[in-house]
Amino acid sequence: MIILMGVAGSGKSTQGRMLADQKGYAWISTGEILRVLVTGRRRQEMLEGNLLTDEEMINVMDKVLDLIDSSDEFVLDGFPRTVVQTKWLLDQSDHKRFSRIIVVHLMSDRKVVHDRLAERGRADDTEAAINKRFDEYEKVTLPILKSFKEHQGVKIHEIDAAQDPDVVHEQITWAVNHGKE
Repeated sequence: MIILMGVAGSGKSTQGRMLADQKGYAWISTGEILRVLVTGRRRQEMLEGNLLTDEEMINVMDKVLDLIDSSDEFVLDGFPRTVVQTKWLLDQSDHKRFSRIIVVHLMSDRKVVHDRLAERGRADDTEAAINKRFDEYEKVTLPILKSFKEHQGVKIHEIDAAQDPDVVHEQITWAVNHGKE
């Protein structure tokens, strides 16, 4: 399993699709899944930049992982986003639900993220929602890297996401190829 991490706008979806297409891997984007599955009040809350609860996300991911052959390589984009979700995922790995975990952390600063999100123009990319996503990423999501670093066998590769997308893709491909060692 290759996990793409980064704040919204860091290029996770673009890079996830590119890697999946190049390698023939499944691409699991929690953002895409949630935009399709979540409706009503929870959908409106998501559009305002609010994350689903850990329990809701784990339930969704457990079902998604049941639908694919998780013994094959796949790209996971947008999960985990909290320490609780990370612990669940690491537990799944410890129980051999998948063979390995490689983490690709796409690092990006606020200005780059803001500009990218403003360009894509989705309804949930308001100024307030962008700021909230970045704040939540720094406070809630970044600590999961520590959990991954402490777990034996997880490789983490940090890549500057502000670079040209083709350069980022080359660096991700290198990380995935060398993560097998």
